[in-house]
Amino acid sequence: MNDQEKFVLSPTRQLTDIEKELIWKKPLSHKISEEEMRICKEIKRNWNRGEMKIANILLEGDAGSGKTQLAKALSSDLGLPYTKVTCFADMDKSDIIGAILPVISSERLEKMDQSDQVVLKALYESDGFQSAAEVLMNVLGVTQEQAALKMKQLLKRIEQNTEEEVVEYRFYPSEIVRAYQKGYLLEIQEPTVIRDAAVLMALNSALELDGSINLPTEIIRRHPDFIAVITTNRSYAGTRPLNEALRDRVQHTEKMDLPTKEIMIERAMSKTGYRDEAVLDVLADIIIILDKTARVNAIKGVAGMRSFFYWADAVAAGASAKESLYHKVIYKITTDSEEIKLLEEALKSHGLLAGLEKVDIECKKKEFLTR
Repeated sequence: MNDQEKFVLSPTRQLTDIEKELIWKKPLSHKISEEEMRICKEIKRNWNRGEMKIANILLEGDAGSGKTQLAKALSSDLGLPYTKVTCFADMDKSDIIGAILPVISSERLEKMDQSDQVVLKALYESDGFQSAAEVLMNVLGVTQEQAALKMKQLLKRIEQNTEEEVVEYRFYPSEIVRAYQKGYLLEIQEPTVIRDAAVLMALNSALELDGSINLPTEIIRRHPDFIAVITTNRSYAGTRPLNEALRDRVQHTEKMDLPTKEIMIERAMSKTGYRDEAVLDVLADIIIILDKTARVNAIKGVAGMRSFFYWADAVAAGASAKESLYHKVIYKITTDSEEIKLLEEALKSHGLLAGLEKVDIECKKKEFLTR
């Protein structure tokens, strides 16, 4: 058994070709983290232990700390199709469960607005494998929140213009229900933004290990392979503390911070192909100091791994390390002049701005020598 197979939860399970495509494929740049190994071991160890089973995971940390990457990596490790739902403030219960849509006659369909026709035809022609929101996202090229709003508006227009005709109704499950019923790994992004307590209650009940969901058409039980990975940012604008009942249903939590400097450098090399370890060392030190300074001074922005990758990539392409620091890192954290001064002072006090100047000088020397 190779490393890729040792954590697969149901090796005898027969997945469809489409489901196999949903299992995340790790890129060559992916580096297995301590968190990934720890979660896989805990899930595998407890998988057949009844009430001790671990199937709801919480990844809580700053933006860019690798939460979604880790959720996708778990899909690969555990051999489960990956899907996700991105929560938004005005979610209602239909976004958790799904929607019932009337199947109207072709004559009436032709009288409708062109955009509504496109949406309804796409839904009617779907094979039930996709959720309604996913169908709308693909057809209209919109976000999940916009797709949910479009569906609600469409249903309202249909209800207001219902004629005396016999109609068939079809239920379109949400992405949550689809993953719950089919046994996928579902990433639930940012449930902390949800305002409606009733929506959170519906989500809570869906996360019970032996739970069920009451749909308009049937009652479905949680698939034994279903895993929920909740990913949420700390101190993120518009978020609230994670609902206590939701947190209580989690069996394993990881606090996602910046990785060690060594791992940061290793990942940057894999991601960008830039191999100058001395330069990456200086850039990583700066990211770490900026991250700490932003926290201490309650600056809302984040200096994370994404900023580090893009900054390193810019330097590798010949950009000035000091100049690109602002466009790739600092201005992502804040554009407030007073906050920028605080960040600059922190870098100066650690001798890191001078270090960047040395990096630029060394890079120019290397460029001159290679001409």
